[in-house]
Amino acid sequence: MPALLQFILIGLAVIALLGVVLEDVIHVNKAKVTLFLGTLSWFLLFIFHDAGHEGAVNEGFLENISEIASLWLFLVAAMTFVAYLNKKGMIENLIHLFLPKQISERRLLFLTAIFCFVFSSLADNITATLVSVTLILSLNLSTKKTVRFATLVVFSVNSGGVSLITGDVTTLMIFLANKVSILDLLMLSLPAFVAVLALAILLSRGMTETVNVQIRRTDVRGVDLAIAGIFLTTIIGTIVSNVLFNIPPVLTFLLGLSVMFLVARFYGEDEDETPILEYIRVIEFETLLFFLGILLLVGMLKEIEVLDALVRMYEVLPPVVANYIMGVLSAAIDNVPLTAALLKAGITMSEAEWLGLTYAVGVGGSLLVIGSAAGIVAMSKVSGLTFGSYARYSFLLLIVYTVGYAASMSLAETVLGAG
Repeated sequence: MPALLQFILIGLAVIALLGVVLEDVIHVNKAKVTLFLGTLSWFLLFIFHDAGHEGAVNEGFLENISEIASLWLFLVAAMTFVAYLNKKGMIENLIHLFLPKQISERRLLFLTAIFCFVFSSLADNITATLVSVTLILSLNLSTKKTVRFATLVVFSVNSGGVSLITGDVTTLMIFLANKVSILDLLMLSLPAFVAVLALAILLSRGMTETVNVQIRRTDVRGVDLAIAGIFLTTIIGTIVSNVLFNIPPVLTFLLGLSVMFLVARFYGEDEDETPILEYIRVIEFETLLFFLGILLLVGMLKEIEVLDALVRMYEVLPPVVANYIMGVLSAAIDNVPLTAALLKAGITMSEAEWLGLTYAVGVGGSLLVIGSAAGIVAMSKVSGLTFGSYARYSFLLLIVYTVGYAASMSLAETVLGAG
């Protein structure tokens, strides 16, 4: 590949990152910037590639698009479920069932952390973030406190997702590569939860006021209960079907979505003022387009072998240290292709070290708001949450990430070593 082309493509990726960071300054939507530069980079790659490499570039692009399409369809299905249940008040009813009319900010902070952690273990990170952010925004807190709560949500959601294959894409990837087992993955829940509680303690300083929670109850209809049941069954079915038959999670969620449509039709929901199919239109397509642009850019970097340089880190550093650094890097580089590059590199590690990597790439993205799907969704929903406002808490996040990583490695080595 011509050196000039490689330099230009890397420059486009850097400009895209700057476009996300400086969105509030340049007043150009980050989805527009990343989508333009992501498609342009592949366009240039197709035109100016080395002679005789047409097939390799085309194959790399199709592989990149296939991964993006799978993620898109999974998110569309999950977000449609959430959009419906949220519109019908089902999620709000569930949350308010456990909240008193008045609660201290500190207690609310801990309850939010626990809810995000548990819910994201069962649902995907996008769904858990959408639900949690909706609750926070309904409390009408000050912008500063709202950002503090949103920061906790992002870290808690990412932490909760690492211990189950339905909670995080990278966890699923490492599991499917036969590097870890489901039972061993469950070990990560304890150190991850410790890190979440540690962050809640650090963020609770100055949280001394009382919050008035507006308890609202929405009438629950039979169709709403049925669709809530389908959603829960889909989540559980994703785990079971993948373990037993290696069925991709996206297929299970699309099946669940189709059942949702048919059940709604059986109940006559299509005769309502908002037909069931209309809920697809209200999901966060801005977020999905941002994902598309970012993943196109990262796929391009993988194609020109820039990401392969990261793998060489394991040749000079112990895996425990390299995994920790990879987690930090995942805050700036999408963790999915980063994990894919590591899995394809043929790196030899013990199962305890693979568990450490699972925690690192799953939680490390929380260090920057653009480093994870949860952060991107939260940023699109919370007006005061920007790259800069989130970065004020990056040092605290680095501390609790380090605590969680050290705890996960210690526990994994103790249990697996004893076994």
